[in-house]
Amino acid sequence: MTAMNTNTFEKSATSTTYDQSVPVLIAFAPNWRARTILARVAGAFLIVVAFSMWLMSGAVMATEVWPIKLAASLTFLLIGVSLLTIQVLDARPDAYFDPIRREVRVLQKNENGRPQTVLRRSYDTLGGARFDDDQVELYDVDGSLLMKLPLQSADVGRALKGQLSGSVTIFA
Repeated sequence: MTAMNTNTFEKSATSTTYDQSVPVLIAFAPNWRARTILARVAGAFLIVVAFSMWLMSGAVMATEVWPIKLAASLTFLLIGVSLLTIQVLDARPDAYFDPIRREVRVLQKNENGRPQTVLRRSYDTLGGARFDDDQVELYDVDGSLLMKLPLQSADVGRALKGQLSGSVTIFA
């Protein structure tokens, strides 16, 4: 592994003031929005099916069929309502890079949904960082991988690189 100190090539970290730097929050979030929309569409469809079973004109109205029809429509109704009211409680941690305290905090949501700090490391105690197009890898001082974080955009990567470049070795 070769390490390259990029601090000698850039002077932006030394002239940066705390008023201009903002905290960077990186979240581990899958595409929950598409899943939620799909669940709500399926739930609405099941509710419509549950009521339309009784409104169809050619439906059999024999007394032997009513319990089966009632059980099927109630099952569709309950599953449809539960799909409409589903809420995603994501327990994935968030990485919060604080330029004022010069530390990275990993926040995990507890059972009440409130963030709780599970890891706090100062920038000075990090061994290094490697930036790719869509992720950043943070290494410990012994060279082991501490965490691998996805980056939402190139702007987030540049902001994070600007924060870390003053005190963390950036690997090429």
